[in-house]
Amino acid sequence: MIHRSEFLKWVAGACLGLGILTGCTTTSSPTASNATPEQAGAGTGNRPPGTDPNAKFRIGVSVPAADHGWTAGMVWWAKEAMAMYPNVEWTFTTADNPTKQIKDLETMMVKGVDAVVILSTESGPITPIAKQIKERGILLVNVDRGFLEPVADIFVEGDNEAFGRKAAEFIVEKLNGQGNILVLQGIPGVTVNTIRVDSANEVFKRHPGIKVLESQAGNWSREKSLSVMQAMLLKHKEVDAVWAADDDMALGAEQALKEAGRTGDVFIVGGGGMKDIVKRIGEKDPLYPATVTYPPSMIAYGISQAVITLQAGKDKALGFMPRHLKIDCDLVTPGNAKDYYFENSTY
Repeated sequence: MIHRSEFLKWVAGACLGLGILTGCTTTSSPTASNATPEQAGAGTGNRPPGTDPNAKFRIGVSVPAADHGWTAGMVWWAKEAMAMYPNVEWTFTTADNPTKQIKDLETMMVKGVDAVVILSTESGPITPIAKQIKERGILLVNVDRGFLEPVADIFVEGDNEAFGRKAAEFIVEKLNGQGNILVLQGIPGVTVNTIRVDSANEVFKRHPGIKVLESQAGNWSREKSLSVMQAMLLKHKEVDAVWAADDDMALGAEQALKEAGRTGDVFIVGGGGMKDIVKRIGEKDPLYPATVTYPPSMIAYGISQAVITLQAGKDKALGFMPRHLKIDCDLVTPGNAKDYYFENSTY
């Protein structure tokens, strides 16, 4: 979880390191009204920079709707990042399902955007449209939820393998290698969820005294996780810990445990670094001994990379810039919670 001031320093450092100023210098792409169909979807990221100092880049940003805490934080960070580049012509859309997101992306191609930054609603349905964007020469930046094929020019993600592994290792250690666990997954089929769950399961399987009683999808939703946890608690009477692969889902699990009168001997390990959870960890709330960070500000870094790459010239920049950036996921415990708590943070 990164504070706004820290992020601004981070982006500024990245820009200076590449010798790039914040002004945009490239020729404008054809508008939807005067372009041929081929031009309208061609993208302009390959144009030599500096040929038209008065032109603006056109960049589309497509993300999921702010339907829970992490995505709300992500939308906030996206807007903060876009505001840092007033010389860019932004198209920003949110979608609550893949069908809506695909339509948004098709519209961006018609507008002739130079780059698209995508955080997928779901990996599978968005992969084909991402391939179309790439094939038209439009700079493609993928953030967080990977596509099913490596089609992105730049991929910015959190370390989801470490996310699952660190949570699982903490749970195993706290239970001294013996205990019953319930698992709340995110959205099945989304690459982020698959990597997290597979990584955690590898840890659990190495400890025969640890038993995963049941693993169900909470879809990153507090409400969905409440109902799923209620059903699991009816079936399983002896539960020692809950791993919820998202702090919003952890709150849903907490409500179910409270309603069932079973908070006394169960602890929850979530993920994401929600400030309310981090605060409770710092206060040594026995229900929340730990969480794992997964900063929504990574969308802002993806947006900045799109601008920096276009400013340097797409082909030139992609020849030397890192194409895959993985952001650390840290374990938050009472001993370090103060370092991850920001009172004014959105998430």
